[in-house]
Amino acid sequence: MTKFIDLIPEDSLELVNYKGKDLIQKLGKNIISNVVLSILCGDNIRNLTEGLTQRRILLMNSSLIITYLKALSSFGNLSSELTSIISNEIRTERLSPNKKKYLLWFLGLTGKSVQNVIREDDYFNDYLSSLDGNLKKIARDIKNKYGDMDITIKNNGIEFLLQWPDLLRCMMALGAQTLTIRGSEKSMYGKLFEKFVLGSVLSMLGFRYINKDDPQTNGVFWLSEREDKRESDATVLLRPGSGIRFDIGFIGVGNTEISLDKVSRFERVMEKGGTRNATITIILVDKIGDGSRTPQMAQAIGGHIIQMSGSYWVHQLAQTIHEEYDFFDSPLVGMDKEDSINFLHERMQEIDLSQFL
Repeated sequence: MTKFIDLIPEDSLELVNYKGKDLIQKLGKNIISNVVLSILCGDNIRNLTEGLTQRRILLMNSSLIITYLKALSSFGNLSSELTSIISNEIRTERLSPNKKKYLLWFLGLTGKSVQNVIREDDYFNDYLSSLDGNLKKIARDIKNKYGDMDITIKNNGIEFLLQWPDLLRCMMALGAQTLTIRGSEKSMYGKLFEKFVLGSVLSMLGFRYINKDDPQTNGVFWLSEREDKRESDATVLLRPGSGIRFDIGFIGVGNTEISLDKVSRFERVMEKGGTRNATITIILVDKIGDGSRTPQMAQAIGGHIIQMSGSYWVHQLAQTIHEEYDFFDSPLVGMDKEDSINFLHERMQEIDLSQFL
């Protein structure tokens, strides 16, 4: 007996969900390093990764259409029976998370909508019982508005006739799929490149990357601290007693106040290895909107905010640290802005990004 899940192209299942390490393997370290370098020189991460996101979305969209066409050949009245077919397989088959997510798309559901709309099994049954009725009503309304729609598709020598019920089902699935992929990519790229950018720029400034539990306290840094009131994306110890907390966010204009609200809860004293260290806060954001209260808010919490949209933001970061701690020394301190760009290009070749994963 044919199962719907067996019609899904196997290679597309690999694209349903993957992690940062998978991304490096798929794209290669050189491409990732070039993206990081571009961010260090002021480029926007969304612009740099949008092409990668579009590729994944279109590959997945194409596989979804192919899966539907295969199902048309394998099942009878698919447009009216698909909800029953998929819900039955979700309940009775032992599915991998990727397969289950793929099937849910044909029900118009993403992981978020399952949490927010369905919530419990009873709600899921109610959703399924109303889904087909909703689609039929919408198909009638669209037919009255736009007329009949008959599309003939030929794939591998086989012709398929798609009408409004088929098209609506596919469009609903494509929408759920696209929302899922965009959401996961935004989260994945954000978390991944936050570590890569912080790890790279702090290494270039002359700090050594260590594990948080390492007892070293001179010229070192570690990533992602999550404890009690303190929550920082990176922590630097210049020497015993002197530290910096970093918060980074690839967030749009108007959202930087959110980041500031979070870092305003940072404690200004950190203990490590029995030593109390006074810390300042440096916030890295993509861009600050006109009229934003962010610079004043940053000053109020004794911190600094730097926009990564500037071509020379790494140079500015070095000067800011030197102003706070005059003993801090780096080749970037006092360096010409234009020369700092060449410095970044040279040093990026020496950075092993995989260590920051």
